[in-house]
Amino acid sequence: MNLRRGVLLPLVFTAVLAGQLPASAHPTPGERLDRGLVAASVDGGVHLSWRLLGREATGATATGLSGPGFAVYRDGKRIATVTDSTTYLDTGATPGARYQVAPVRRGVPLGRSKPVTPWAASHHDLPLRKPADGVTPAGERYTYSANDVSVGDVDGDGRYEYVVKWDPSNSKDVSQVGYTGPVYLDTYRLDGTLLHRIDLGVNIRAGAHYTQFLVYDFDGDGRAELMTKTAPGTRDGRERFVTMPHEDVRAGYRHTDDYRLSPEGYRDHLVGVFRGWTSHPEVVAGRWPATLEQAFGIEQRYAYPLSTEDATALVDHFIDVYAPSRSANNKLRQFAGFIVDGPEYLTVFDGATGRELQTVRYEPGRTDDGLMWGDYAMSRIEPGNRVDRFLSGVAYLDGKRPSAIFARGYYTRSTVATYDWDGRRLRKRWLADSGWVPMTNPFRDSPHGRDGTNPSHAKLTTQGSHSLSVADVDGDGKQEIVYGGATLDDNGSLSYSSVGVLPPGSVEPGAEARVGHGDALHVTDIDPNRPGLEIYMVHEGARSAPYGYALRDARTGATIYGAYSGMDTGRGMIGDVRPDVPGLETWSSMPNGSDSGGTWSADGRRLDTRSPGTNMSIRWAGDLTTQIVTGAQDVTPAVEDWRRGTLLTATGTRTNNGTKGNPSLVADVFGDWREELVVRTQDSTALRFYLSTEPTNHKMYTLMHDRQYRVDVARQQTTYNQPSYPGFYLASDVDWSRVPLPSHRLAGS
Repeated sequence: MNLRRGVLLPLVFTAVLAGQLPASAHPTPGERLDRGLVAASVDGGVHLSWRLLGREATGATATGLSGPGFAVYRDGKRIATVTDSTTYLDTGATPGARYQVAPVRRGVPLGRSKPVTPWAASHHDLPLRKPADGVTPAGERYTYSANDVSVGDVDGDGRYEYVVKWDPSNSKDVSQVGYTGPVYLDTYRLDGTLLHRIDLGVNIRAGAHYTQFLVYDFDGDGRAELMTKTAPGTRDGRERFVTMPHEDVRAGYRHTDDYRLSPEGYRDHLVGVFRGWTSHPEVVAGRWPATLEQAFGIEQRYAYPLSTEDATALVDHFIDVYAPSRSANNKLRQFAGFIVDGPEYLTVFDGATGRELQTVRYEPGRTDDGLMWGDYAMSRIEPGNRVDRFLSGVAYLDGKRPSAIFARGYYTRSTVATYDWDGRRLRKRWLADSGWVPMTNPFRDSPHGRDGTNPSHAKLTTQGSHSLSVADVDGDGKQEIVYGGATLDDNGSLSYSSVGVLPPGSVEPGAEARVGHGDALHVTDIDPNRPGLEIYMVHEGARSAPYGYALRDARTGATIYGAYSGMDTGRGMIGDVRPDVPGLETWSSMPNGSDSGGTWSADGRRLDTRSPGTNMSIRWAGDLTTQIVTGAQDVTPAVEDWRRGTLLTATGTRTNNGTKGNPSLVADVFGDWREELVVRTQDSTALRFYLSTEPTNHKMYTLMHDRQYRVDVARQQTTYNQPSYPGFYLASDVDWSRVPLPSHRLAGS
């Protein structure tokens, strides 16, 4: 990765064949992780927890997977041998003791792990360096808090580093007006060493929908890279601006540009749009009204093409008369802080140094301020909304190497681009694009639910979620992209777009309609008695959607069960919260006590009128059941078990993203197979890592060595954070003989 900075390499479109890849691009059985040993002081001694690596698992037992036993050492002396798990409680602990573990084969201990000393409690604080406060162009002050976290081994030492997104206090949803402070991406070691800081600059707006950052070893060299959307003004980890294309420099773009719109700037922007009305391709083609007066439903007033004076008069009419007539919430005189112009880039950074490796154009570009995307068509006029809905993820599209996914749009036009990084050059693998959604009048229409203009992907529109999932849904060894209600095959073709029949009480009973957009998406083996994987998703289409929630077959997209809600069903979750019932349970934010609310079994039986929380799940307990992380806004987070109550109260910490209540990360980042809870301290001076110290007799390899789980962790940071799931059934009633062994599965790949 010793690229010279300042060279913008061309973006090459290619379908990379396995035989053409460099040797470093072919995956080993999971990341090259170390033993991940941690020690925590608890009542009764010191709790030790460590990894069983994927390649070490050899078969199944009644309670877990077989593999090496482990010798446990305190201060160099062997004190125990553990065979049925990868945890141990040292009841004879001494102050300041140093612990190691070593796998035992044929009675002989092999290489010992690096020594560790116990944490003072069951959590560890990683010190953070909070960015300085700032002031917007409108004179508003803002502060910073730690937000989403992703992980990767950026230096190849077998231990994860942690990439922290810093969000300003004026971070915005895409529907909210106002300036935001810039977003920063920091990379830390677990001891708090700051490796570098990337400053995305003023031309990347702050908010959950804008910055999607991927941390992954894309080229197979054992060190993770970082990819994210950038713009003029972005500085890499060495505080150098990213490379602008020569044509952008020649066009006059500069890193000192500030594309954030003031209310006056937005008015001027619209004047330019209106002056060019007669030359807009949709007007020229006769698909849109020939004049703006026709579009607004008023008498003809001006000659076309419009002069600046006449365009200004029509802009004032649009802002002050037409827009408020559509909705009282259309207060476009207050429109500020949005970025609807200027170059957009995608940059690969070296994970260890933050150095820019390559910058290319972000595809597709915005084209306009949302006019073509339907942002002016609905009664609520929201420029810069649908056009700036971004998602990201990682997928093994060829079954061998990871590809990056960057998506734009899911209400109307929907696009998904995939890329391969070989250590030198970013190559576009494919771009799936629904095409524009036709409108008869961009200022008064209902574009949701219509086909796009690209025949091959026309039905991708309106199906996307506020997240995406990646899974091998057809069992061919290659991963597909579950884009909410639709799924893209590994080659970018549209596998299916799920539909249903609108029931009584809907907008058009008996008509077929897309299942549609939703806020929560979960993909794994939910019902072990059915072949393959399942998808559980909630939908916000209200009376225009056939379901408020639905469980679907991941291979075909067919609905297994679901229920109409007639409302925006905004939350949904799955998990093993009833270990007495086979499979994972499902539940959503349907009103508890209603006919379709409550908790449901994997085979569609209603189990309870009540349901657990829906913000985030976690594998915390030792019995393989699922727990829920609660706490949103200014409420202390907790780990709750639906049967047993509160298992952990994370005093002094907070979750993120308002009512979403997302931890910074939930993932198996060290220790045994269970997930750690990573949350920010209340003042964001540290990330706090909570370790489950509950006893377990289950032996399982680290979940990070399951391919689907690992890419789900990389995806967890995107927009509305969703849990990470393995590509197989894992719950309290798991049949261990059916758990795939990474060493066996990948040996022939």
